[in-house]
Amino acid sequence: MTPNPSPHHADITFAYQPIVDVVDRKTVSYEALVRGRANESAFKVFQRVEAVNLHSFDASCRVAAIELACHLGLPCDLNLNLLPRSLFSSPEAILSTIQAANLNHLALDRITLEVTEGEVIDDHAHFAQLLDEYRGLGIKISIDDFGAGHSGLNLLADLQPDQLKLDMTLVRNIASLGPRQSIVRAILGVCHDLGIDMIAEGVETLDEYAWFAEHGVRLFQGYLFAQPGFECLPQPSIPNPNPLLA
Repeated sequence: MTPNPSPHHADITFAYQPIVDVVDRKTVSYEALVRGRANESAFKVFQRVEAVNLHSFDASCRVAAIELACHLGLPCDLNLNLLPRSLFSSPEAILSTIQAANLNHLALDRITLEVTEGEVIDDHAHFAQLLDEYRGLGIKISIDDFGAGHSGLNLLADLQPDQLKLDMTLVRNIASLGPRQSIVRAILGVCHDLGIDMIAEGVETLDEYAWFAEHGVRLFQGYLFAQPGFECLPQPSIPNPNPLLA
């Protein structure tokens, strides 16, 4: 049965995609992906939002995502997207998220905020300071689409997140692309030194999965495991990365 929408979020809903630990063979989190009521993409939903309302809409999306996930019986962590400039626009950007978590009995240490390097941030140090205040409450931080923007290394150095989600352009066909492998191995080394968990995002093939698994990555997200579930929490399939060992 489709959940009844909150009257405050009647025009949006969510799909959820699992993030899996392939070593423990379990779902560790679900990423909330905004959708329209007819399952329209996030791109189409955000196209309808006026620029002046973008960051307040961003905050309301996290509230709605928490409400629906908890209604669905969320059994693990929840990854929520955050437009970086939302933090500069208003403290309500995160306070409303915290309030929604408390109202829905979701512990703050089960929330991961994903920030993308695609939205330009002029002051990384100030941004990191703002996020650290919320990390002190238990909220985890992830850099999304790492490698897609222009400021990834600076953001990584200033923020030192809990997670790093590798951009799909670095993941795609990595098993056959030597230069891409060299870049990713270097990023893996940095993550290891800083104690950051890497998530291979957008994994679609066994070859991609096998390459990352062979290099010690245990957290994955992508169509190989599960497509986003519209208003549901899909159960992933976790294949053996090497079929010859199955």
